[in-house]
Amino acid sequence: MTVSPTPEQWEYVHYSETERSENRTFIPGTASLEKFTFGEWMLIPSLVIALVGLVGNGLVLWLLGFRIKRNPFSVYILNLAGADTLFLCCHFVFYIVYFLKHFYYNGIIEMYILKNMFYVMGLSLLAAISTERCLSVLFPIWYRCNRPRHMSAMVCTVLWTVATLLGVAEFVLCFNVYSYGFCLKYFITVSVWFLIFTPVMGLSSLTLLLRVQCTSGRRQPHRLYLLVLLNVLVFLLCGLPMGIMNFLSFWHESVMPFWLLHLLACVNSSVNPFIYFFLGRQRHRRRKESFRVVLQRALGDEHEVGSGERNNPHTNSPETSC
Repeated sequence: MTVSPTPEQWEYVHYSETERSENRTFIPGTASLEKFTFGEWMLIPSLVIALVGLVGNGLVLWLLGFRIKRNPFSVYILNLAGADTLFLCCHFVFYIVYFLKHFYYNGIIEMYILKNMFYVMGLSLLAAISTERCLSVLFPIWYRCNRPRHMSAMVCTVLWTVATLLGVAEFVLCFNVYSYGFCLKYFITVSVWFLIFTPVMGLSSLTLLLRVQCTSGRRQPHRLYLLVLLNVLVFLLCGLPMGIMNFLSFWHESVMPFWLLHLLACVNSSVNPFIYFFLGRQRHRRRKESFRVVLQRALGDEHEVGSGERNNPHTNSPETSC
C-alpha cells in the first residue's frame, strides 16, 4: 500500500521545476556526478536489481503465457509476475530519466501513481494466493469439490479492477483536483485495504507454515506450500516496509531513507523467479533442464492434501475436479 506524498516528501522522489535546494540548481542534461547525493548513488543498485527482475519476470510471463498450460495456481503466478514486471518497469524508467536529468514535473505523477497501483496489486495477489492455499489445507475435500472452475481468473480480474480504480482515485482526488478532504478519504480507503489484506496474508501463511511443519516429518512438503511461504516471507521482509512507511508518512516523516525502501521493493518484485527455479530444480539430475521444465515442476499440482494421486501439470488441477 502506498499513499500520496506530502509536498515535503516530494523532494525525496523527484526534482520539480520550482523547488530546488540552494546548492542544487536544476538544468536538464547539465548536472554533474559530483552533485549526486549518497541516497541518489544508492538508487543505482535498485536499478540493477530491477533490470534483473525484469528479465526474470519477463521469462515467467512468456512461459506461462505461451509455453505452459496454466492451472488454477499458475494463473495467480502469471498475474503476480505481470504486476512485478510493471512495478519494476515504472521504477526503472522513473530513475533512469531522473539520473539523465531530463525530468520535468509533467508525467512524474502518472508514473508515481502507476507504481503505487502495481504495488497494491502485488500485495492483493499474495493475499489471494496464500488464502487459497490455506483453504486447500484446512478443507481439502470441500475445496476440491466446490471451488469454481475459473475462480483464479475471476479473482485476478476483480483485484486488477480495484487496483486500477484506486489508482484513478489517487490521481483525481490527490493530484488533479487536489483537496485534502477527498485525499484523506482516499487514504483511509487504501489504508483499510492494506490493513485487511496484510493480516489475512500473514495468518494464512502461518497456517501453511504449521501445516508444513506437521507434515515434514512424514514426507517432503508440497512445493506449492513452500513457494507461497517464500513469496510471502520475501514480501514481509522487503515489500512490506514500503507500505508501512508510506502509511506512517501521512502523519510523520519516513524513518527509513527512500533509497532503502525502493531497493527492498525492487528485491521483493525481482526475487520470485529465482524462488521458482530453486524449488523446481532437481539436484540429483545431472543433465541441465530448461527453465520451462523447472517452472512446470515448481507450479505443477503434483498432489493435493487428502489426495494421493499425482497429476501432470498439463492436465486439469485436482482443485477443479472432485
